[in-house]
Amino acid sequence: MTRGEIWRLEKYLRNLFRLDTITVVERPNQADSVEVHVAGEFIGIIFKDEEDGDVSYAFQMAILEMDLPPAPASRS
Repeated sequence: MTRGEIWRLEKYLRNLFRLDTITVVERPNQADSVEVHVAGEFIGIIFKDEEDGDVSYAFQMAILEMDLPPAPASRS
């Protein structure tokens, strides 16, 4: 992805989530994807898809069960 695309994606995510600590950074040897970080911590990857002249971006974020807080007793 170009630096312009990376800047636009970062701006979009910061506005969408109202969070200025989001950064979008290049991945070594990967031209079709970038990393997303919040306050310096990796949270996911954005993949670029170009098909039939249309461009879209897919954000993929894995959430580990062990990172989730315990559920309240009334909601288990």
